Amino acid sequence: MNLANARFRGLWAGLRISALAALLFILSGVVAPARAIIYPALFSTQEFRSDNLEIFPKWTGALDRYFDEKRLGDGECTGEEFNRCYLGEWQSFLNTLVGLDRRSQIEKINRYMNEAWYITDIRNYGVLDYWATPRQFFTRDGDCEDYAIAKFMSLRALGLGNELMRVVVLQDLNLQTAHAVLVVYLDGEALILDNQVLQVVPADQIRHYQPYYSLNETSWWLHQPL
Repeated sequence: MNLANARFRGLWAGLRISALAALLFILSGVVAPARAIIYPALFSTQEFRSDNLEIFPKWTGALDRYFDEKRLGDGECTGEEFNRCYLGEWQSFLNTLVGLDRRSQIEKINRYMNEAWYITDIRNYGVLDYWATPRQFFTRDGDCEDYAIAKFMSLRALGLGNELMRVVVLQDLNLQTAHAVLVVYLDGEALILDNQVLQVVPADQIRHYQPYYSLNETSWWLHQPL
């Protein structure tokens, strides 16, 4: 098995369901195409939404760790473990974005997070797939979904609604490997924040991404080609 296939299997394993199980979800009515917000079609797919996030333990685990900050102690920003100093650095950066228009905030966060070093989960954590919190990302760098999560949480901290963002797990058809990005819905447009691209790019300008699923704090969406 090559690294690309192993990477995809690791990401897909986080679902704990197969394509057949996803189909059964749709047929059973647990997943439905109806939704309160009309989202632009993402990479020419139809979306089926579910509010059952229990099948995404890596994502829900990252959320739980993110919101549990009571264990953070004091320390220096040169320390190996995340502490209040690192949280302060992140907050200082976010403070510089307060008052800017939303698109400027999105672009600056994308550029700031993309400055981190890319490192695979197997090297970083000794496991095939691990979804890190921003705190872990700032101290240990990370891979594609870690960039996306840090961007998601940064924009949430600036007041952007959960319903306007999703982490998207997809297949990069050019590189033939699994990948993850953040999509932000702004003014009726889907914007892609990608650790492989410095600029924020409208989704309708990208042709080589095939999404499998996307999620936010409360729901997930299965994607199927139109």
